[in-house]
Amino acid sequence: MTTTTQAYGEPWYWDNRYANESGLFDWYQKYQTLAPLINLYVPRNYRILVVGCGNSAFSEGMVDDGYEDVVNIDISSVLIEAMQKKYQNRPELKYLKMDVRYMGAFQTDSFDAIVDKGTLDSLLCGNDSRQNASKMLEEVWRVLKNKGVYILITYGAPIYRLRLLRESCVWMIKLHVIEKLVSEETSDHPVWELTNHVPLNDDGSSAEGVLGKNPDVHFIYVCTKDTSLEPSLKNELDVQ
Repeated sequence: MTTTTQAYGEPWYWDNRYANESGLFDWYQKYQTLAPLINLYVPRNYRILVVGCGNSAFSEGMVDDGYEDVVNIDISSVLIEAMQKKYQNRPELKYLKMDVRYMGAFQTDSFDAIVDKGTLDSLLCGNDSRQNASKMLEEVWRVLKNKGVYILITYGAPIYRLRLLRESCVWMIKLHVIEKLVSEETSDHPVWELTNHVPLNDDGSSAEGVLGKNPDVHFIYVCTKDTSLEPSLKNELDVQ
């Protein structure tokens, strides 16, 4: 029997869900809470890809904030048709049905920035999770321009996500965090300032030293593609 979380990696689950779900829904965080970090790493003139966009208002928020070229992909044809219709008068927003593991419609080095809010996590819930996650990350690397950034928003702590990121491709990685539930109180007294990166050592244990055990945060990995790094350095990434 397939559990709901296991089904997150399956196209049929999302087609069924979106066929019965109207309106917009944002996983993890809304654009407004992440905007200071997005603005820090992603200039307004960048060409941006949002993978596994879902029925999120995140990309609309980016365009409202001055971004001019935001391409969105999702595996659900039901969802993509609905979003194309909804945003038909917003030329800055494009919606395409595509599997993030096989982005052959995009040429190599097509995007300046890629945003992933829960998509890698969804693949890790499904069958053949590690293989599918590796395929996704290799495709993300391929379509990203050199010096471009892959911004991964996830519940996965460094001890779980760093190894996966390192085994797939060579990245320069910075870690940021944000409270899962941002309120006026937490925004005034955050666990860690969003735009300051968290010290990150090889195994990620330094983050726990700073944030404590099991912090109630989403982890944000800002991964910069750098083709000048030798493949032999895969296991010796310069994390900051």
